[in-house]
Amino acid sequence: MLCSLLIPALFLSGILCVCLVVLLWGIRLWIQQRKNQLISAGKDGKRPLLVAFFHPYCNAGGGGERVLWCAIRTLQKKYRNIACVVYTGDRDATGEEIVESAFRRFNIKLTHPVKFVFLENRYLVEASLYPHFTLLGQSLGSVFLGWEALLKCVPDIYIDSMGYAFTLPLFKYLGGCCVGCYVHYPTISTDMLSVVRNQDTRFNNAAFITNSPLFSKFKLAYYYFFALLYGLVGSCSDVIMVNSSWTLNHILSLWRAGACTSVVYPPCDVQTFLDIPLEEEKSTTEYSIVSVSQFRPEKDHPLQIRAFAKLLKEKRLGQQPSLKLILIGGCRNQQDEERVNNLKRLCEDLGVSNDVTFRINVPFEELKRHLAEATIGLHTMWNEHFGIGVVECMAAGTVILAHNSGGPKLDIVVPYEGHITGFLAENEDNYADMMAYILTLSPEKRLEIRENARRSVHRFSDQHFEETFLLSVEPLFK
Repeated sequence: MLCSLLIPALFLSGILCVCLVVLLWGIRLWIQQRKNQLISAGKDGKRPLLVAFFHPYCNAGGGGERVLWCAIRTLQKKYRNIACVVYTGDRDATGEEIVESAFRRFNIKLTHPVKFVFLENRYLVEASLYPHFTLLGQSLGSVFLGWEALLKCVPDIYIDSMGYAFTLPLFKYLGGCCVGCYVHYPTISTDMLSVVRNQDTRFNNAAFITNSPLFSKFKLAYYYFFALLYGLVGSCSDVIMVNSSWTLNHILSLWRAGACTSVVYPPCDVQTFLDIPLEEEKSTTEYSIVSVSQFRPEKDHPLQIRAFAKLLKEKRLGQQPSLKLILIGGCRNQQDEERVNNLKRLCEDLGVSNDVTFRINVPFEELKRHLAEATIGLHTMWNEHFGIGVVECMAAGTVILAHNSGGPKLDIVVPYEGHITGFLAENEDNYADMMAYILTLSPEKRLEIRENARRSVHRFSDQHFEETFLLSVEPLFK
């Protein structure tokens, strides 16, 4: 009986597959007809090449946004007959306000106007919408958000600049676009798999899971399934850019597309910080320790506060100058604001509220001032994909203390011409000890380290980014 049903089942499956292919082809043709609706022809009568960036949080003010605006500026300088479009969910600001914010925060001025396509369903990629199966939920949500973007504007070239890899096949196979991506951080990594496998409690692995072998095995199977999907959608990209050696290793192992993958270090405004005079420290009554990073859970600001509290409690002796911790960062939404409030409560619990200052969404000039006055630049994210804030601290002349992992370990806080450029730490005790050690160094020794660090950061300049970015995206314009 089963054999008699096999042939009809195969026939029916074939018919369904043909119908699906015809349907998708029809959708593709229909979408192609919508291409000319947003951008009109130029003065020469030719329609400009439409280059679209998918960046739902383009007004967030973080390192990823600096990459976005530098990439657009680079393309505008290189190619004349193009029009740049940004898909964004920042509907609380106008396009002019967003561009002005980019200039105010990053000192980036675009040479031509940018078109903004405002998306109504950005909530679909909010992590808070998916308390469980967050990775899968956000990725599926990005597909629906990408569909909204595609219906509103069909580009010639599509670049995902924020890590929503599941939108790539949508624009390539239905939109008929050349597609590229800039990967700041893999959505899933082999390190995340090892955290679950070893039942290690972290911000993305709750204690109730680590305490249950059954839940841990189930989550591990879920992660492996998601990693397979992630590799499939990512491998369809025509051009893949990654921001560091750490990200490169993970993307190569997951996407297996080495021929079109390259490292493009993110643009850091090093020259602006290098313009800050580097002078030998004068006697002072206060040392400041500055952290520059968005207020997101993975940045691990609680570790900074706990290590600073331990430093104040155990390491300060006699008449040493007073210490101040300044946390500088951007808040994207209500969750980030609540996170800052929780950090302030932690300061109160540890008795360091008077010694810790929070500066939210500060102007660029204020950021420069804080870095110019700081003695130590602090960074605590485990497996930070790159670390623009780390580079900025080094360029500004602080003695950097970063996490002993990811981009800072592999690419940034590395010896330059055989000389030390900064320090690395891993846990609360390490950070407290290293901060104490840095403060006990002579001003001359700290100046030597700061000079070495400054010389090492030229490879992260805007100019170097422009050169490597243009080389990487060139296949999309052929």
